[in-house]
Amino acid sequence: MGKRIISQARGKGSFTYRVRKKAYLHKIGYPIQEGTAEILDLIHSAGHSAPLMKLKTGSEIFYNPAFNLATVGDTIQIGKKTLSPGNILKINEIPQGTQIYNIERNPGDGGKMIRTAGSSAMVAKKLEHNKISILMPNKKTIILSGDCRATIGVIAGDGRTLKPIMKAGRKFHKMKAMGKLYPRTSAVKVNAVDHPFGSGRGKRIKSKTAKRNAPAGRNVGHLHPRRTGKR
Repeated sequence: MGKRIISQARGKGSFTYRVRKKAYLHKIGYPIQEGTAEILDLIHSAGHSAPLMKLKTGSEIFYNPAFNLATVGDTIQIGKKTLSPGNILKINEIPQGTQIYNIERNPGDGGKMIRTAGSSAMVAKKLEHNKISILMPNKKTIILSGDCRATIGVIAGDGRTLKPIMKAGRKFHKMKAMGKLYPRTSAVKVNAVDHPFGSGRGKRIKSKTAKRNAPAGRNVGHLHPRRTGKR
C-alpha cells in the first residue's frame, strides 16, 4: 500500500508542512504617521533572510528590513525629502537612479517587493499621470503608482548565499524554520504508487498535463495550462 503523495500531504496541513508561527512574529510594514523613527533593536527573524529593524515613531512600533550599516540608536525620516539610507518616502519624491527596497505594490500595503537580504531596485523613470518605472534586480521594469512608498538604500545581509552550509543537518533546520518543503524529492524518483510520475522506468515519459477535474492525488504537473511547448 502506498502513502499520500506530497501534494496530498501538504494539502492536509500537518505539522510537517506547516511553518512555525514563531518564525513570522514580526510583520513588516510602514507606519501611518510621518516623522522621525528611532531604531530600537536589530532582530534575527527565522522567517526572513535579512535582519529586521524594530522602529518606533511616536507611539507606533513597526518592523522593516535593515539597511546596510544600520545601528541601534540611529534615526530615520518618514515622509521627509531627505535621501539618507533607511528613510521612507513616496517613490514620486525619490530621484531617478536611487536604490530602494521594500516597495509597496499598492499605496498603503506596507511593502511587498524587494525584501530579501542584499537586494535593491532602482527608480528608473518618472512617467505621466503619477506613474513611476522601477528597474527590478532581474533587469525588468515595472510601473507603479507614485504614491507607493519605499525605503531608500540596500538591504543588509548581502553575501548570505555565498557561505557554504557544510552539513545536511544545518540545512534541514534552516528550511524547517522557514516552513519550506525539504528535502525536495523529484517526482520521477519515487515509486509508482506514491506519485503519478513515479517509477520513471525507461524512456516512456508520462503526460504532465493534469485534467481539470483531477482529484488531489492526480492534480500534479501542468495544472490546466493555456498552452505547452516551445513558441
